[in-house]
Amino acid sequence: MTVTRPARLAGAALGGALVLVAAVWILRDLAALGSPADLAWYWAGDRFFLARGRATTSLVDPVLLVASAATAVAALRSRHAASALAATGTATLALRLPGLWTPGSGALVTALLELALAAGLVLVAALGRRPPDTPYEPLPGRPRTGPAVAAGTLLALAALAAAGWELYWAVRLPSEITVDRFTGGRSVVEAALAPPPGWLAAVLAALYATAACSVLARARHARAFGLLAGAFLAARGLAGTAGAVRYGILERLADLPAPHRADVLTSVLGLLAGLAVLVLLAGRGAPAAAPAPYPPAEALPPPPPHPRPPGW
Repeated sequence: MTVTRPARLAGAALGGALVLVAAVWILRDLAALGSPADLAWYWAGDRFFLARGRATTSLVDPVLLVASAATAVAALRSRHAASALAATGTATLALRLPGLWTPGSGALVTALLELALAAGLVLVAALGRRPPDTPYEPLPGRPRTGPAVAAGTLLALAALAAAGWELYWAVRLPSEITVDRFTGGRSVVEAALAPPPGWLAAVLAALYATAACSVLARARHARAFGLLAGAFLAARGLAGTAGAVRYGILERLADLPAPHRADVLTSVLGLLAGLAVLVLLAGRGAPAAAPAPYPPAEALPPPPPHPRPPGW
């Protein structure tokens, strides 16, 4: 299936609008904190800069900004951008939905706007497709078998790790705090645009699992979902690893309690796995079957007799 030119232009415009919304909030946070490094550490979970101001964005925002920009470029350059439109739109819908009940008019307006834009991406991906003009038009390639198996396995393990950590916290924390981790209650202190931590973990676990299944099945839409999942996995792993390096946690890893040690190792392995998924799926896919330049021989009319009879 290909995407019509009007649908591609609409998808590029919607992706550009999502980029613009995220960029406005990030620039606002830069003005509030005064330094790109401070904002980056805030996204990584460092809260020592709260005295100078509190950021509105979270680590989700730069990842969605990059994903939206890549989707807009893909819509302009490729007739097979439906999977990129669907992946970015679906992830944005899921991650921005908690903004509807988050206190603050800015977060609510932003959530409504981004939900509308993300829904537009999904609709464009669903309604803007058409069958190929001819049965000989090439289709998007599938991931190669080796990289697909490796990337799919890493994403499946990431999904299990994300779900396992949420189950761990659900058992260890009181039920009220567990509910707040999914609904964004008072016991959870996050940036205004950040989804609640439990909600975020559940969405990412579903994204990793979906991407793993599609990549292992070598579906034609697998690369878009796999690259988006790899970007989130690498970003979260980088945030946790950077904090561990900054405060010397890696140097005394053996002295930490088992849960803290597992948390640090999850970040480090998540960073490596996310980078590996991006490298494995960013390469060229398996070549599609070469289209036949002409109809099969059985469909051609029989040749004229030779020598031709009179009056032929």
